[in-house]
Amino acid sequence: MLTDNMLLTVFFVSGALAACPKEPFLFITAPKNMEALSGSCLLIPCNFRAKPDEDFISTRKTFGVWIKTDSRFSNNRNNVVFNSSGTVTTYPMSITGDLSQKQCTTLFSSLMPNYTDRYFFRIENEPFTATAYCDPLQITVQDSPPRPRIEISGDLKEKESVTISCSASTPCPHSPPKLTWNLQQDPHNNIEENTDQTVTTKIQKTITLSDTHDGFTISCSATYPVNEGREVKTAEERKTLSVSYPPEDVMVVISSTDPVSVGSMVNLTCSCRGNPPVVNFVWFMISDGRLELIKADTQVYGFKVTNGDRGRLYFCGCRNDLDIQLSTGCQLIFEGEQVGVEVILKILGVIMLVSTLVIFECWFRSRRSTEPVKVRHLSYEAVVCRFGPKMQEDIRNNLTTKNKLAI
Repeated sequence: MLTDNMLLTVFFVSGALAACPKEPFLFITAPKNMEALSGSCLLIPCNFRAKPDEDFISTRKTFGVWIKTDSRFSNNRNNVVFNSSGTVTTYPMSITGDLSQKQCTTLFSSLMPNYTDRYFFRIENEPFTATAYCDPLQITVQDSPPRPRIEISGDLKEKESVTISCSASTPCPHSPPKLTWNLQQDPHNNIEENTDQTVTTKIQKTITLSDTHDGFTISCSATYPVNEGREVKTAEERKTLSVSYPPEDVMVVISSTDPVSVGSMVNLTCSCRGNPPVVNFVWFMISDGRLELIKADTQVYGFKVTNGDRGRLYFCGCRNDLDIQLSTGCQLIFEGEQVGVEVILKILGVIMLVSTLVIFECWFRSRRSTEPVKVRHLSYEAVVCRFGPKMQEDIRNNLTTKNKLAI
């Protein structure tokens, strides 16, 4: 058998890996790059195979060797940092895998930043000896822990159920990090094995989204024990939710205070919120049983009060890319005026709601898209925005729960 030194002379240039032979004598299956935390440990999942396979005899005494920087250890014996025979223990390592079963899993303990290097694994199964110089492992030791990862499965839309998880790499399963977040108290930490046999610590929670979650910031912390638990190091990750929802809290805000007088100026502002932002506004009124579209594509509607405004009911509507939402109706209260119940019932019961649906839906379809428009429902009791306690009680007494119309 050719020696490792003879083979590597051909394939290494200036100590760097340049190429690999088509049929090397030893291969390992392990991560190519691993990150570790200073003061903690690193579990290296590892399996190997020899080629030809019959050269490795499992019943023979077998030792595992780890070499750093350059696999040509014959040129520099100091590159050998561990030998399971006990002859070299320069670095605090131990092979926990069963070498006779071709398992070379290794625990690298008490890591320090200067352990950052490239490592090669070697088998000594005399007379078979070989180094897996085609499968180097890059180990990087850092003083600060990696930030955890926050992931969300599902659409960030109102009423959608999504699963939120926070995970942290766990290079040292013997001292895993403790994950905490602001979604719930004392979450259960799960330890999961990845496809490459590395380990991850994870917490997760399933929630049903609402508009109140829009803008909410999830904060997740991973606390790693180091130096045999005498100290800890913490990393934090934050993620702000952007939840889509149709217009909410649509209302008419009047600039002047009641009561109003003829000749005064009034600005009605349409107030609402939504995500994505509201793209259209519309204004309409009901007067003497007739519906009239008075303004479109403006959030603020201003006018001078006249006697003709008495008894009129003003509405505004908001629309974003998800839906339409209408405000409740607002009626101006004039000096010395009271609003009669019979007028309100006439307005509510005759034309208003059906006409509003037709006009508002058609107008928005022509402006924005041809998609079907979803419209919310309001009860009669929600239509008038300001009445005294006695008036509100009179209206309730004249309405039933069946009197609900779509607008």
